[in-house]
Amino acid sequence: MRHYTQLTQEERYQIAALMKAGHSQSEIARLIGRHKSTISREMARNTGQRGYRPQQAQQWARKRQRHKVRPAFSDPYWQIIDALLRTDWSPEQISGRLKEERGIAVSTAWIYHYIQVRRRRRMELRPHLRGRYWFRRRRGSKDQRGKLRNTTSIDERPAVIDQRSRIGDWEADTVSGVRQQGHLVSLVERKSGYTRLANVTRRTAELVGNAIVECLAPLKQSVHSITCDHGREFAGHEAFGEALCARVYFAHPYAAWERGTNENTNGLIRQYFPKGRCLLDVSAEQLQFVEERLNHRPRKRLGWKTPYEVFFGTKTELVVALGS
Repeated sequence: MRHYTQLTQEERYQIAALMKAGHSQSEIARLIGRHKSTISREMARNTGQRGYRPQQAQQWARKRQRHKVRPAFSDPYWQIIDALLRTDWSPEQISGRLKEERGIAVSTAWIYHYIQVRRRRRMELRPHLRGRYWFRRRRGSKDQRGKLRNTTSIDERPAVIDQRSRIGDWEADTVSGVRQQGHLVSLVERKSGYTRLANVTRRTAELVGNAIVECLAPLKQSVHSITCDHGREFAGHEAFGEALCARVYFAHPYAAWERGTNENTNGLIRQYFPKGRCLLDVSAEQLQFVEERLNHRPRKRLGWKTPYEVFFGTKTELVVALGS
């Protein structure tokens, strides 16, 4: 099916020339490949006192088009969107959650346009966006780390974990500060994306293991498995697995996609703790702040629910709370 498009300036010059040559509106429509009703409307709308002039017709058409565009939303809605952007929601998350919670359809393109308008008015919102690079930088592939003992391969992991059909299957990793000054332990539940964070001064097996137990012990009833990489910091897997009554599995070397949930979350964490920053001075309050930001933002893969809502099986009115 052919969709209607606006007449171009070249077509308007063709119409004027054909009219001057004595062709009827039906003949003009056939010759330029348009419907005769399109030509009829063009004549009715854009014929002035001196007849049909293509340059004048083009100017009038553009003027009508500019005046036809109306703001899609009233100021109160944009105030809500502004507030949600400042709490580090992405345009896609805002668009999805507004539609799910309020039945309001606002495209991500409109929100990005709004961000550009605010930028021109020196009301910067771009620092609240996570996207800073359009490419993934390649990293060295040589693994300098030692082998761990008594590990269970991800190949032996039950299918229920791969299917993300239950709450309680976690992925673990570490995020390091500049020149290895301080580290964060990140733990992410696979189905919900619910995140827990802890900081350690050194990336030793003892400190990392203790941090994992401290983070997950309050949620022990919702810890069935933990999947790690082969970093030496997870050498205490038997101890923290026993403490949490959880099975610990290890991904294959150089296969970060096997812990994709954790890798993606680490990218989100870098918004708050960028590379080049020392992590020795990260406070418990800062970690709690980042956890709350990540756990109370809607996710597309969760049907615009938040990790907190999915993990705890609850429902919150976030747009109302954050936009008020």
